[in-house]
Amino acid sequence: MIPSAGLPLTALKGVGPALAKTLERLSLHTFGDLLLHLPYRYEDRSRCMALNLLEPGHTALVEGEILRADIVIGRKRALRCVIADGTGTLSIRFFHFNRGQESVWRPGRWVRAFGEARHGPQGLEMIHPDCRAHDTRPPPPPPGLTPVYPTTRGLGQLRIRSLAAAVAGLEWPAPSGSPLPDLIRLHRPEPADSEETLRQARERLALDELTAYHLVMRHRQSLRAHQTTRALPRGPQLGRALLNSLGFELTGAQRRVVREILEDLTQPTPMLRLLQGDVGSGKTVVAAFAAVRAAEHGAQTAVLAPTEILAEQHHASLSRWLDPLGISVVLLTGSLPGGRQKEVAREIAEGRALVAVGTHALVQSRVEFANLALCIVDEQHRFGVHQRMALREKGLQPHQLIMTATPIPRTLTMAMYADMSVSVIDELPRGRQPITTRAVPTTKREEVMRLLRQVLAARAQAYWVCPLIEEGEIPGLAAATTVAAELAAELPEFSTGLLHGRLSTAEKAEVMSRFKSGEIDLLVATTVVEVGVDVPNATLMVIENPERLGLAQLHQLRGRVGRGSRPSTCLLFYAPPLGAVAQARLATIRETQDGFLIAERDLALRGPGEVLGTRQTGEVGFRVADLGEHAHLLPTALARADELLAAGDPAIQVLLSAWAPAERGASNV
Repeated sequence: MIPSAGLPLTALKGVGPALAKTLERLSLHTFGDLLLHLPYRYEDRSRCMALNLLEPGHTALVEGEILRADIVIGRKRALRCVIADGTGTLSIRFFHFNRGQESVWRPGRWVRAFGEARHGPQGLEMIHPDCRAHDTRPPPPPPGLTPVYPTTRGLGQLRIRSLAAAVAGLEWPAPSGSPLPDLIRLHRPEPADSEETLRQARERLALDELTAYHLVMRHRQSLRAHQTTRALPRGPQLGRALLNSLGFELTGAQRRVVREILEDLTQPTPMLRLLQGDVGSGKTVVAAFAAVRAAEHGAQTAVLAPTEILAEQHHASLSRWLDPLGISVVLLTGSLPGGRQKEVAREIAEGRALVAVGTHALVQSRVEFANLALCIVDEQHRFGVHQRMALREKGLQPHQLIMTATPIPRTLTMAMYADMSVSVIDELPRGRQPITTRAVPTTKREEVMRLLRQVLAARAQAYWVCPLIEEGEIPGLAAATTVAAELAAELPEFSTGLLHGRLSTAEKAEVMSRFKSGEIDLLVATTVVEVGVDVPNATLMVIENPERLGLAQLHQLRGRVGRGSRPSTCLLFYAPPLGAVAQARLATIRETQDGFLIAERDLALRGPGEVLGTRQTGEVGFRVADLGEHAHLLPTALARADELLAAGDPAIQVLLSAWAPAERGASNV
C-alpha cells in the first residue's frame, strides 16, 4: 500500500513476541494488515445510562462507585463488584480474574463498564463487561462511536482497539484516490459520524477492492490470451464412438457443455473453464469427452480428485467408458502399494497411460507426464493454489477444466472466477426422481425408525450420517461409532456398515464396495460420504444434527440419494430447540432442490470463505469486501475496471498498489 504498511507489528510499542504470535492467528503481521482489519460493528458509548433505567437485555454504558467487592463461591468461583450511581445499583461479576484484579476492584473507586444487563441472583448484573476502574469519578465519555473488532483468544477489545488506533493515528501519506482516509475513519470515527456514514465509507473501500480485483483478473486474461498451447482439433471421431456406446442419452445441457469445452480445445490458447453442475448432473461423462479429444491426439489427461473415494469413482466410470475405445485409464493414490505406484508412474511417464486419475499423489514431483495436454480438477476449492499449479506445470500450458458439484452463486462466480469461462449443467439426467425432504426432531425417533425399516424391507438401502466419529468429541452431537452399534442392535435382520475418516483407505474401499454391491443395507457414516459416492439403490438419507452443517454440505449429502429411478427421502434429524439461523437453513433445504438457489442463501448465511472452502485451502479472501453484503457493487466494479483500462487511467496503479500486491495476483490460478 505505502512504505510504512510493510513494517512488522513488533515495531509498535508494547507488541512483543507473545502478542505478535497472538496477532498472527488473525493473519495480522504488518501495519498494513492492521489497517485492513476493520471493525465489524460500532457501539455508542458516548452517554452513560442511569442504573435505575437499565433493563434486562439492554446493552449500555454505565458508571458507579464501588460499594463492595468480594469473592463469592457458587457453582463457579467469581469476583463480584457492586456499584452505585445514586439512582440504583448493579453487580459486575468476573469468573476469570487474578490477584492483581482483586486489588483493583476495591470500595471507593469508580467503574465505567459497557455490557449487557441480565437478571442475576441479587438483581441486575453484567458478566465480564468491557470495563475500566478509576480512582475518582471519570470525566464524561468522549463523543462518537466505538469500534468493535474481530478478535481471538488472548486478545481483548481494549488491546486491539488501542493497537488499531495507534496505527491509524500515524502520519500516512495519502495520494489522490488512496483508500487511507476511509480506512483511518473506520478505525477512528469522527464525533459526527453515524453508523450510516461509516457504512458508506466501508462500501467505498469495498468498491475499490472489487475494482482492483477485476483489474487483476483482466490482466491475467490478457496474459493467457498471449500464451500458446497445443490445439486439439477434431480427430478420428472417438467422441462419436463414446456417445454411441454410453447406453444412455446425454441431456441437452450436457451436450451444450461438451460442445463448449471441445470448441475451447480446438484453440491454440489454453482453455481455463469452470464446469458447474449440481449433484448428480453428470459432470464426469462430460469430462470423458474432453479426455477422449486429448487421447485422439496421443496426448494425456490428468484428473485430480480431493479424496480416494472420489478418485476411485472417477476411475471406475472413465475406465468403463474409455477402455473399450483403447484409451488406457490408470489410478494413482497414496494407498496403492509402493510397487504398484512405481508401475503406474512409469506408465504415465512413458505415455502409455493416456488418462491418469488420482489424488494429491498425482502432483508429487516424482510423477512426470510424457505429454500432458489437459488437466481436470474436481472440487477444486478443496485444493490449494500450489497443488493446482504443480499439476499444471507438469505440461506445457495444458488446457484446464475445473469441475465442481458445489453450485457457486452467480455473485461468487463473477468475483472469484472472473478470469474463467463458465459452463453450467442445469439439467438432471432423465428418470431422476425428486427427493422428499423433511425436518424431524429427535423426539420422533420411532417415526424415523419405522420409515427406515420400511425402506430396508423393500430391498432398498439407506445412509445415516453423523457429524462425529466418536462420542465425547463435542457433547450433544451424534457419533457414528455409537449410532452404528445402536442401529445394528435394533435392526439385526439387516446388515449395518460403518464408514468414517479414521479408517484406512483399504477399509474404506471395502465398506464402500460392500455397500455398492448390496451386501450392506444401512451405511452409518460421517460426512466423508458427501462427494464421490454413487449407489442408485439408496433411497433414504438420515442426517443427524443437520443444524451444525452448512446448506451446501446438506445439499451434497442429500444428493447421495435420488440417483436411481425410485422416489427417495432425506430426513433432517435435528435436536430442538433450533436457533434462527439453523431454522432458516433447514427451511431452505426443505423448500428447494435448486443447488444454485441454495448456494445463494448459503452465501448470505455463512459468507464466501465457508461456501468456497477458501479457509481450508489457505487462499486469500477479500479484506474489506463482503460478497454477501456488497454483491450489488459487482456490476459497478466490473464497469469501472473496464473504463479505467480503456482510458489508461493512472488511478489503476493507485488501486493495484493498495489492494493487489504481487502474491494476490497469483491466487486462484
